[in-house]
Amino acid sequence: MPQKKPRYKRILLKLSGEALAGEKEYGLDPAVLSEIAVEVKELVELGVEVAIVVGGGNIFRGVAASASGMDRASADYMGMLATVINALALQDALEKKGVFTRVQSAIGMQQVAEPFIRRRANRHLEKKRVVIFAAGTGNPYFTTDTAASLRAIEIHAEVILKATKVDGIYDADPNKIKGAKKFLELTYMDVLRNDLKVMDSTAISLCMDNNLPIIVFNLNKKGNIEKVVFGEKIGTIVRRAKKNA
Repeated sequence: MPQKKPRYKRILLKLSGEALAGEKEYGLDPAVLSEIAVEVKELVELGVEVAIVVGGGNIFRGVAASASGMDRASADYMGMLATVINALALQDALEKKGVFTRVQSAIGMQQVAEPFIRRRANRHLEKKRVVIFAAGTGNPYFTTDTAASLRAIEIHAEVILKATKVDGIYDADPNKIKGAKKFLELTYMDVLRNDLKVMDSTAISLCMDNNLPIIVFNLNKKGNIEKVVFGEKIGTIVRRAKKNA
């Protein structure tokens, strides 16, 4: 039998900082980093080009600090630096598994990361290196979800895979509300109209304007990343409404 081929050739994986913390309330869980590295390595070996955007909420949340009285711009820059820490940790975990990587930062720090240059990022991906985008967009007031949408569009990714702790998008928090309804498929406008907490409105609007699908799935279930890449119906997909036949 012919070997099944991945549905997507180039993906952007969005990882929250909280996902890298595992069961901890703060910091990084080496076991989680190692598990993610193994799954990403399997994708690379299948010929999938992988870019990653990491958040920083496991170390510092700019919005929370701002709500406590800190200047919003300063708080957001601190959050961006937290994403660089996570990116370097993920790079280390991947390279220990034999995966070639590059970290590109939207904030200049030559000693630890390359500057973000779109053409260079695309070239790394063509050479089957995993590119980890750090420091968000490099601007305050924008989330790492927006950074994920922006970078995915810039590198011509076919899909954004948003890894979370739940198995898709619900109409309420399934961890708090029993009987919360799971959606298998949504349009961008469904997400915006119903204020579903998937990604912020700027990120959703960018994806909508560029017809870039988003798949939200459970990172904690081993093998889910590969299943999504092979087109299995995992989690919830957000995309443009299908035209009537």
